[in-house]
Amino acid sequence: MTNYILRRLLIAIPTLLIISFVIFAILAMAPGDPLAQFALNPAIPESTRQAIRVQLGLDQPWPVRYVKWLVAFSQGSWGISFSTKAPVLDLIKQRIPQTLAVVGTAYFIAILIAIPIGIIAAVKQYSIFDQIATLIAFIGFSIPSFLTGLILILVFAVHLRWFPIVYSSTLKVVDWASFQKQINQMVLPVTVLLIQQTAALARFMRSSMLDNLPLDYVRTARAKGLAERVVVARHVLVNSLIPVITLIALSIPTIFSGAIITENLFRVNGIGALLITSINNSDTPVVMAITFIFAMLTVAFNLLADILYGLLDPRVRYS
Repeated sequence: MTNYILRRLLIAIPTLLIISFVIFAILAMAPGDPLAQFALNPAIPESTRQAIRVQLGLDQPWPVRYVKWLVAFSQGSWGISFSTKAPVLDLIKQRIPQTLAVVGTAYFIAILIAIPIGIIAAVKQYSIFDQIATLIAFIGFSIPSFLTGLILILVFAVHLRWFPIVYSSTLKVVDWASFQKQINQMVLPVTVLLIQQTAALARFMRSSMLDNLPLDYVRTARAKGLAERVVVARHVLVNSLIPVITLIALSIPTIFSGAIITENLFRVNGIGALLITSINNSDTPVVMAITFIFAMLTVAFNLLADILYGLLDPRVRYS
């Protein structure tokens, strides 16, 4: 296992290098000028704009800028934002807590809800519960998050006025009243992410359970006189969780990227909102950092899924 992990880590390094090169090249060749805001200001002379361009390194070819970015990244520096002139790493650190609060809460609740629903739907296949769960899962998975968010805003924020439309990122939890406000403003954005993730996980869990329930080892366990709940919990569930673990691990990076729409819809001051703002401002260092974070998360959770395979299934061996 140790040798396998080391090999995967060694493979991950050139993989991330290639990804970073492709992302940087696309951003460098994309239309848009980070100094366009200065071009619209007649009070800033051309010489000043050129000096700023030289200071930001925009006068150099993009391959040279990529090498400099890579060297700085290896030393712990993610560059300087073109728009705010602040270190990119500091901007991301400021936004991560808001994103983790929304995304983490939604995904944790989705796992707690989806796995039991998938298990019960599979054990009671074609029952009323299974049909209702399947219908709701299809609807939740099919409706895009922006449409779900708009419906929730119209119903629960505009008409019923139960929850706020805009998420306040400046709210600090210091007492019970502020904690209630925090929970109240998290309900809608968390629900938007929760619906789609729960639907996908529940359907996948049900499918995985149905693949294992008819197998020989399940019939053998029942023939030994084991109770049905023991057969399901000890034998079917453990084997069914193996592909589900992969889905859970690989979905974590995608839910971060999917939160971009939700964060902008509810004005959550997180990573997704920062990415959209940076794209509009052609703030290449910030866009590069955030997209590369998504790439690192994908590679890391792929490795984590493979390791969990070996822990859950004794038949899986890594040499």
